[in-house]
Amino acid sequence: MYLDHFEYHAPQTSGQAMDLIESLGDKARLLAGGTDLLLMMKDKTLKPEHLIDINNVEEYKGISYEPGKGAVIGATTKIADLEHSTLIQEKYYALHQAAGELGSTQVRTMATVGGNSCHASPAAETPTPLVALGAKVVLSSTSGEREMPLEEFITGNRMNALAEGELLTRFLVPDLPPKSASRYSYIGLRDAMEIDAVNMAVNLTVEDDGRTVKDLRLVMGSVAPRPLVSTEVPSLMIGKEFDEKLLEKAAQAASEEAKPISDIRASAEYRRKVVAVLARRLLKNAFDAVREV
Repeated sequence: MYLDHFEYHAPQTSGQAMDLIESLGDKARLLAGGTDLLLMMKDKTLKPEHLIDINNVEEYKGISYEPGKGAVIGATTKIADLEHSTLIQEKYYALHQAAGELGSTQVRTMATVGGNSCHASPAAETPTPLVALGAKVVLSSTSGEREMPLEEFITGNRMNALAEGELLTRFLVPDLPPKSASRYSYIGLRDAMEIDAVNMAVNLTVEDDGRTVKDLRLVMGSVAPRPLVSTEVPSLMIGKEFDEKLLEKAAQAASEEAKPISDIRASAEYRRKVVAVLARRLLKNAFDAVREV
């Protein structure tokens, strides 16, 4: 469980960080929270010659918000900061819920929102609500910046779209329209710190009449190699009045759309059933929340 020898770098500015990333290339790994990276190094899965600690770069940290535009979340923002942020709880409730379910208190204090997406575990907690909320990532390098939707950034199991010399520096989360609500939940084998068998987030907007679905995003985690954005459920629900009959159809559509596997945490059949349960629950909770506003 001892770490192999490596050279440690602690840049103080974004420019210094990007220069190091460009010059060291695949010999280096970025250290943010380290909750996944250091375990992989102890297991000898990764043996980087250099670690670039980006925690001292101030512009990669924190949460800001501008009405009409939305939130900017720095990639090294700790999961605990998301969990306890009044802004996140008020504006992006699904993300607040997911942050509170990630690991233990100790892990949430160390782990970062950027690392959770870059590691790209199919069962990761925060990518699911971030995708449901329409988040984009900003990828930076010495050549400049580019943006892409988070669902395109995560390309598969432990895979992402970072090019050589790039790092994820921040998330852009759009302001939500009136009469919107988001919700997140998960199911695992036990009510304790564990990897999700299934997780899900929804972001629902209704028309001024308070009943007709105007817009909807439903995103499933741990049922595909990356966050699965439903196309069937929005197609079924948008433009229709929300009622129990429609809710049951949506739950069934989500279950049929899921692409789970069987593993140590759950069978594919069980996961499909869970998807229907979560879809029914979260759509109803989000709809009730919108009507209370």
